[in-house]
Amino acid sequence: MKGSIRLGTSSWSSKGWVGPFYPKGTKPADYLTCYAEQFDTVEVDSTYYRAPSLRVTEGWERKLPEGFKLSAKFPRAIVHAGDGPKPDGEKVLVPEFYEAESRQFLAAMAALGPKCGPLVLQFPYFNLGAFAHRDVFLERLDAYLATLPKKFQYGVEIRNKNWLDQVFIDFLRDRGVALVLVDLLYMPHPADLAKQFDLITADFTYCRLIGDRKAVDAKTKTFDQIVIDQSAQLERWASLLADLRERVPETYVYANNHYAGHGPATTRELAALVEAR
Repeated sequence: MKGSIRLGTSSWSSKGWVGPFYPKGTKPADYLTCYAEQFDTVEVDSTYYRAPSLRVTEGWERKLPEGFKLSAKFPRAIVHAGDGPKPDGEKVLVPEFYEAESRQFLAAMAALGPKCGPLVLQFPYFNLGAFAHRDVFLERLDAYLATLPKKFQYGVEIRNKNWLDQVFIDFLRDRGVALVLVDLLYMPHPADLAKQFDLITADFTYCRLIGDRKAVDAKTKTFDQIVIDQSAQLERWASLLADLRERVPETYVYANNHYAGHGPATTRELAALVEAR
């Protein structure tokens, strides 16, 4: 088996992309249509901040061609629940605090039909003030996953590197949920994790190139060009993706502007490396 690899970016709304990626003069209302002419998948960042309305996702669906896949993050109210920067462990994955937002999010994403890609639970770093023990988190996550409709694919991202062990990986595999592979400053690179564990926990894989936000922000505010050379990291990704595609039907990969300075350029560079293999 040789699965497909879909490569895209995390969102499509950067104004700095007009010129280097979108034709000059492109209006924000036309960004998504123009984006879909160049890549076949995108990850939506805005759904993390609030569940979209049905009208919004129906608008996305009309702009996207057949075969396109739009992935999205679950809302912050579900995975973070805090009012400020710190997550609130007393509310994370507790039904009374997430039910309304969860229903709205899932109903809105259903409007995409076959154009809906995986839905991702992106959890923040949880300190001991949020969860004294991982088992408490896993109990809540297990209960929440059991409520989710089977028509969607799901991925889980955690940012506690000490939680990334065989127990957690087996937990996701038993439930057919993908372990989201992240390239993030303070997390182990997935290529290194692959030497310790079998990273495939579902019938697809999901990868996010996030990088070092502070380092990129210090070099650019417009995100219109590469400002940090990530070639060595991308070579590692290309090798890992070549291995993964032999074992799963589909792999999703999304590059953030904060990975190297310009998401589309990162995606194209990685696409070229994957193609070369």
